[in-house]
Amino acid sequence: MADFIHWDIVQRYFVSILKAFPLTVLIVAVACLIGFFLGAIVAIIRVEKVPIANQIVIVFVSFLRGTPILVQLFVVFYGLPVLLETVGLSIEGWSKLTYVFIAYGLNCSAFFSEIIRGAILAIPKGQIEAARSIGLSQWRCYSRIVLPQAFRIAIPNFGVALVGLLQDTSLAFSLGIVEVMGKVRSIAALTYRNTEVYLIAAIIFIVASYLLKGIFQWIDQRIIYEY
Repeated sequence: MADFIHWDIVQRYFVSILKAFPLTVLIVAVACLIGFFLGAIVAIIRVEKVPIANQIVIVFVSFLRGTPILVQLFVVFYGLPVLLETVGLSIEGWSKLTYVFIAYGLNCSAFFSEIIRGAILAIPKGQIEAARSIGLSQWRCYSRIVLPQAFRIAIPNFGVALVGLLQDTSLAFSLGIVEVMGKVRSIAALTYRNTEVYLIAAIIFIVASYLLKGIFQWIDQRIIYEY
């Protein structure tokens, strides 16, 4: 076992790889912001069955939920510039990290939209009807009554989705982003010690996943206690 794993390699490169973790956290954070915003809009369109828009978002969600994130990364990276050029927009100055944010944000929005939609449907319709009966607009009904409750209901599922998103960020290196896995691959190529450096990555992701899961469980318990 001592020959199989060189613990001195683990000790030497652990901090170096850990320093790349903040970029992984940044990708998750930005993707979540995009995912929450777009996901809520898509969920409302699905619940309200908005003509035409509903059919469009069904295709949107089906594509993003049915294809690997790696495919989506390359579709955004190579396809988005071509698409925008057709309408006269040039994005040559965009960094690769921007494409990563967009790809993960869109992917996150597809999964979040289904979580939010399920949470909205779990709210008694009588509350929405009562809000409409006292003259609240559809926007105020959702912003003040529906979405706050939906987010509380959806918290456990959000936690599961975010753990999956955290693990999916390991593919961002495909576009040359030096997050945890990007750093691991560069060190592995330098040292030829794949076992040790990938073990470091595994430790980082396992600990981060459990911490993230614990945070959402704590939030969920606090909400249950308060309500």
